[in-house]
Amino acid sequence: MTAASALLSQWTAHLREERRFSDNSVQAYERDVAAFLGFLNGHLGGEPAAKDLAELEPRDLRAYLAYRRQGPDALGDRSISRALAAIRSFYRYLERRHGVKNARLSLVRGPKLKRSLPRPVSEGAARNLIAEAGASNADDWQGARDAALLTLLYAAGLRISEALSLTGGDLPLPEVLRVHGKGGKERVVPLLSQAREAVALYVDMCPYTIDEDAPLFRASRGGAFSPRMAQALMERLRIRLGLPSSATPHALRHAFATHLLANGADLRAIQDLLGHESLSTTQSYTSVEAQKILQAYRRAHPRS
Repeated sequence: MTAASALLSQWTAHLREERRFSDNSVQAYERDVAAFLGFLNGHLGGEPAAKDLAELEPRDLRAYLAYRRQGPDALGDRSISRALAAIRSFYRYLERRHGVKNARLSLVRGPKLKRSLPRPVSEGAARNLIAEAGASNADDWQGARDAALLTLLYAAGLRISEALSLTGGDLPLPEVLRVHGKGGKERVVPLLSQAREAVALYVDMCPYTIDEDAPLFRASRGGAFSPRMAQALMERLRIRLGLPSSATPHALRHAFATHLLANGADLRAIQDLLGHESLSTTQSYTSVEAQKILQAYRRAHPRS
């Protein structure tokens, strides 16, 4: 029978090449399942094979989850749920591609999680972040880059990875942009003229040639501007503006959705614009808006 380590390699190749998962997602899935197989190596007294995976009992999986809750590297509820989701995904692949079935493991339930609400920045904070980005950099072209990037995140609801994956081949930015999101899924988002103009200004000022296959957003030495750099940019800006630590690049995507909803946009349309697979994910923004209304009511009502 095929060794579990070989099956793991085949599965991660499937995620990367067929399902088009991002490198970060593949690495996270691989890390979770590799930890599970490593536990089984000691739990079963040797490297498991496909037959062993098919014969595991729910108590074996529960023993693993209990093991991951111990020691200095103990996992919390969300990490346990993520690990369990990765293992289940691995087993679905094994059943489809290798006929390895183990329905018993579906009896194992993960911890109940309290769904956290998105934490967008306000409309005023979004405007201030963009303005501060353009004004705070001593080197004009870098200030133009920072303002263009944040404008794009807020105007189109892009993930930071989606914005930073744009290349010179996408120029000049059209009124409607095709975006490749999670899992290689394509969606279409309209671009406001302000976003297109901000990017065009940055491109005109950028000292580096932005060839068709070169990254659109460039670091100070000409390399690709990275997500880590974007996080550092937002940290500097939020400190200057006195914003909370939740003011991250992703908070601008949350703001895009929340502000559209507050101004009457249809929930299904927002789902399409964000590229959410499930409407329930998009519905979390209705809870954010309801909380804002309730807070305003409590502040304003004389009997509150």
